[in-house]
Amino acid sequence: MKAYVVGGAVRDELLGLPLKDKDYVVVGATPEEMVRRGFKPVGKDFPVFLHPETKEEYALARTERKSGRGYKGFTVHAAPDVTLEDDLRRRDLTINAMAKDPDGGMLIDPFRGKQDLERKILRHVSEAFAEDPVRILRVARFAARFGFRVADETMALMKKMVRSGEADYLVPERVWQEFARGLAEPHPEKMFDVLEACGLADKLLHGVKPVPEILAAASRSTDSVPVRFAVIAWPHQEAEVEAVCARLKAPNEVRELALLACRNRVALRAAPEATAAALLELFKRTDALRRPERFRELLEVARLANPNIDTQRVRKAFLAAAAVDAGAIAAQAASSAEIARLVDEARVRAIERA
Repeated sequence: MKAYVVGGAVRDELLGLPLKDKDYVVVGATPEEMVRRGFKPVGKDFPVFLHPETKEEYALARTERKSGRGYKGFTVHAAPDVTLEDDLRRRDLTINAMAKDPDGGMLIDPFRGKQDLERKILRHVSEAFAEDPVRILRVARFAARFGFRVADETMALMKKMVRSGEADYLVPERVWQEFARGLAEPHPEKMFDVLEACGLADKLLHGVKPVPEILAAASRSTDSVPVRFAVIAWPHQEAEVEAVCARLKAPNEVRELALLACRNRVALRAAPEATAAALLELFKRTDALRRPERFRELLEVARLANPNIDTQRVRKAFLAAAAVDAGAIAAQAASSAEIARLVDEARVRAIERA
């Protein structure tokens, strides 16, 4: 048996990027032999083992055969006769289908991934790419990470996958996983360019798309996925954003911030001329006084989506309103209705002074 470093570690080393975890492919071994050598089996769908000392992942070389729809519709074959090239051939992109001999350091590159890295091209390894619709999202994510362009033949294949209905079998949880990772990359606008070009954007997002220049600028200012997504949602209708969040199964913190942005963009745009009472109403409507951190994120969304909004004025007003001692007022009030009125009046006065 022999182990090789494969995939992202090889790619990132060639790009001069910091290395994170290394993945290994083992050729010429059986699961029983791996266990005898002290490796701990952890794979559910195919044989993956943890090294007894380093805890790094070692997977047996394998091939896959399409046996159903979606990303789970595969039959995996792992055996000692599966070669390294067989294993690399099943991978998505040529830049991810390289290996290195950890002993001699020799690059094994049967599909010219190094050349595509140098040319900044994302190219599929084989026609088997079309068997897994998640790979469309992975291509879009790698475009967002590296800023590479998609090879013409790969784009043609992705368009065919969308037209054929294979992409209709995408599982929402997997979609959000890849989508969120793409949003967190340095060039998230490139992800949307790819999804738009292949036709998947309309199926997934139903018109909720970013203004590329604004998203690019936002990505230079924050790496927060909820904030970036809310910047995308900002100009759209609440019902549209709600539908997309439900379709993608977006986490609550992402959904809440995006919907807050949609609901309150008019009030935030009016902030430069808003009265103290109007600003207090904004704070109450967004639950800012109970959830100040989320409100700060909303102000960041507003600043990134529309630099003309005077978020500094809103922030000062909010700090003034939050500083009012509601407990002291409540101790002197005669009823709960009077408490609410007196607290509001005190906060309006504080905002006016600020």
